[in-house]
Amino acid sequence: MTDTIKILGQSAPNATTETALYTVPAATSAIISTLSVCNRAATPATFRLSFDQGGGGTSTKDYVYYDLEITGNDSFLVTAGFSLAATDVVNVYASSSSLSFNLFGIERT
Repeated sequence: MTDTIKILGQSAPNATTETALYTVPAATSAIISTLSVCNRAATPATFRLSFDQGGGGTSTKDYVYYDLEITGNDSFLVTAGFSLAATDVVNVYASSSSLSFNLFGIERT
């Protein structure tokens, strides 16, 4: 079996609203390879990224990035190997509606 990296989630959430970017399907695991955050505005903005184990809701321990600033008309990319189990949720939060999020990775059943 060959693993293929694919788009797991895309979102341009409303400002100051936590949004589920990706939920691992039941009976599936996932490996997150890359997160991209793009600021489409000329002014700086901040974002948050959290992982909810089993979809249990976000608490302070779940944050990987918290109010990380992206300058205007810039992007943030991180390549990582986050491993997620079934029903885990990747959440994003943006200080401005000018941010776009893209999540890439592999799903395994």
